[in-house]
Amino acid sequence: MSLFEGDKSEQRLPVSLITGFLGSGKTTLLNRLLRHDGMKDSAVIINEYGEVSLDHLLVERVDGEVAVLASGCICCTIRSDLEETLRSLLVKRDRGEIPPFRRILVETTGLADPAPIVQLLLNNPLVSHFLRLDTVVTTVDAVNAPHQLDRQYEAVKQVALADRLLITKSDLVEDISALELRLRRLNPGARTESVSHGKIDPAQLFGAGLIDPELKRIDIERWLNERAFAEPHGDAGHSHHDHHAHHDHGHHDHDASIASFMLAFDEPLDWIEVTRWLGYLRNARGQDLLRVKGILNLRDEPTPIVIHGVHHVFHPPVALGGWPDSDRRSRIVFITRGIARAEVLELWQAVRAAA
Repeated sequence: MSLFEGDKSEQRLPVSLITGFLGSGKTTLLNRLLRHDGMKDSAVIINEYGEVSLDHLLVERVDGEVAVLASGCICCTIRSDLEETLRSLLVKRDRGEIPPFRRILVETTGLADPAPIVQLLLNNPLVSHFLRLDTVVTTVDAVNAPHQLDRQYEAVKQVALADRLLITKSDLVEDISALELRLRRLNPGARTESVSHGKIDPAQLFGAGLIDPELKRIDIERWLNERAFAEPHGDAGHSHHDHHAHHDHGHHDHDASIASFMLAFDEPLDWIEVTRWLGYLRNARGQDLLRVKGILNLRDEPTPIVIHGVHHVFHPPVALGGWPDSDRRSRIVFITRGIARAEVLELWQAVRAAA
């Protein structure tokens, strides 16, 4: 019998985060999304100081904070903190004070670091018991992104933490291939595509959460199997190389310090050793541990265990019902700032030697 929590994702509402630097098209995207029939049962949370108001879509006020949009979606603003806003929405829904909703979209300000919101959804018991992190969507302005990525670390962080990268305003730029390459180097695990005026099918955008409750599969498959630097089977210490955001000519040190790499282990791992290893990493370099996702084959565990963390905060490990494919290796993806693959591997070897 597994010591870990099973997949209860279907019991929790998905929360998707829409982030991106100032003027990159977040609100345009949100407005487009909310016009889709399949998004009518959504709740939308926008920052009080959002770049563009959604007022033109309002139909009626439910109370002082919540409004119903023309699409039928619920909309409110963050007036105190996000945790309180989320809990308030859930309470009002359960009391029948506002129409029911099946998903939540959160739009951040252009200067926001998305990590605290991701952490809140991963491991705050007052929130994560009812809600689950689905997808982090980052809009990238094709015109201004090269300059923003050079000068603003927030823009780099928004890209590095994303599950989906949407390039906007590409019609205003002759060639976006250099930007696409730069985004792949910053975050090879994210799906990247160009969108025009926010036109995208929501079914293609969301559903990148830790575990997809409908398909009963883990999103780590995309992270591991669709990576630009996927490698053949092999021992963790030898055949899996890191993929750095190399310092190209004209690029700022921001993305030169971002690295993305995968470690794979052929033999089953000891959970105590894994927790010590990740604990040391979080304590020593948590601020630079941007995102971690992994599927683990643990000794004495009949099914795979999924881990997911951002900075110091990790989601409680989840036991899946079975392996998604024939590959039984443990595989962990790291996106870091200033932490090399060799450093992470050296710490793992030290933990193993001390056991």
